[in-house]
Amino acid sequence: MKKDLLVVFFVVLAVAVLIMGTEFQSVEEYYLTHADEITEDSDTVYFSINCENAVSSGKLSESQLKELNNGEILKEKEYVLLDGESVFDMLKRVCRFEKIHMEYQGADKNIYNSAYVQGINYLYEFDCGETSGWIFLVNGKQTDTSCGKYKLQDGDKVEWVYSLDAGKEFLK
Repeated sequence: MKKDLLVVFFVVLAVAVLIMGTEFQSVEEYYLTHADEITEDSDTVYFSINCENAVSSGKLSESQLKELNNGEILKEKEYVLLDGESVFDMLKRVCRFEKIHMEYQGADKNIYNSAYVQGINYLYEFDCGETSGWIFLVNGKQTDTSCGKYKLQDGDKVEWVYSLDAGKEFLK
């Protein structure tokens, strides 16, 4: 009997020591803690979200215009790049960190097998016409790869922009 109590005591003591020495974080806390902790060794990406086209189009309601901050939803800012992170992964993480609303359709929900961004900061696809919606540019250029599959590299500049014409105004 005494042996059993002694074993239970040591097990409880070991568990208590483990719990006290472990820092528990939710997924939200992790993302909010590490997005801008840039060190000398960090790979980084410059990231911005802009919808000046939509704001100047005259097609948005007053309530939408209030949410859009004159079209500059997120000024260009440097963020830590996590290993293997895609443009879509980065968008989700940055929006969570900056508390910017975002809605998307997962890759398992469409025929293209790719994530699709439906809306950012309450501005959605088709809000400014049937060819309007969100696109991304990497280093100033459109890619032929989806946001969920485009892997970022150290120093990349990612711009999410709202297009009025299926991205044609951003072709270079």
